[in-house]
This record gives sequence, C-alpha cells and structure tokens, in this order.
Amino acid sequence: MSVHRSASRARQRGLSFFGLIFIGVLAVAVFAIGGQSVPIFLEYQAIRKAANKAAKEGSTVPEIRAIFDRAAAIDDISSIKGADLEITKRNDKVVVSYKYSREIALAGPAYLVYRFQDQTN
Repeated sequence: MSVHRSASRARQRGLSFFGLIFIGVLAVAVFAIGGQSVPIFLEYQAIRKAANKAAKEGSTVPEIRAIFDRAAAIDDISSIKGADLEITKRNDKVVVSYKYSREIALAGPAYLVYRFQDQTN
C-alpha cells in the first residue's frame, strides 16, 4: 500500500496556496493598472480626433488652436491644450503635431509613464 500512496502523490498537480495568492495579487495589479490606463488611451483617441478636426477645419494658427480647444472642452481633454500644438504646413496642407505624457503612480517612487507623440496626416 505504501507504494500506491507515494505514486498517487507524485501524480498530483495543482497550485499551492502561496501560488494562488501570488497569482491573485498579480491579477489585481494588472486590473488596477489597466483600469487607470483605459481612460488615458481614450483621451489619446479624443486628442487625435480633435487634432484632425482642427487641421481640416482651420486655416490660421489661432483658428486651429481655437478649434482644438473647443473640441477639448467637449471631450474633456486635460492633458494638452491648443497652445501646446505645433502647427506647420506641408504642400499647402496643415499638419498639427503634438507631444505629451501621462503618469500613473504605482507604489512609492514608482510611476508608469505613457508618452504620446503624433501628427495629423
């Protein structure tokens, strides 16, 4: 009987209690960071949309910035303002470029930093 008992223990597989706790803590951390990251990426999409709209509808630099600021007020964009846009012309086409960063505090001195840089086509 002792041979049968040791053989069945050798075949057992599974997760220890500490392994389960570790996976649980890891899952909570991933969901916490993901939950804070989703609004940042949604804001990035709103910024892209506002910059494209400003580039298409505006013809002067102040007008482009004003169009962007109006769209930013509607979409609740707080990471960048119309004054932060870099506006140039290429082949009679307005190009709006921008660069900004957002941080998520993790623990103590640790931060997760997202850096965004884009331009209209």
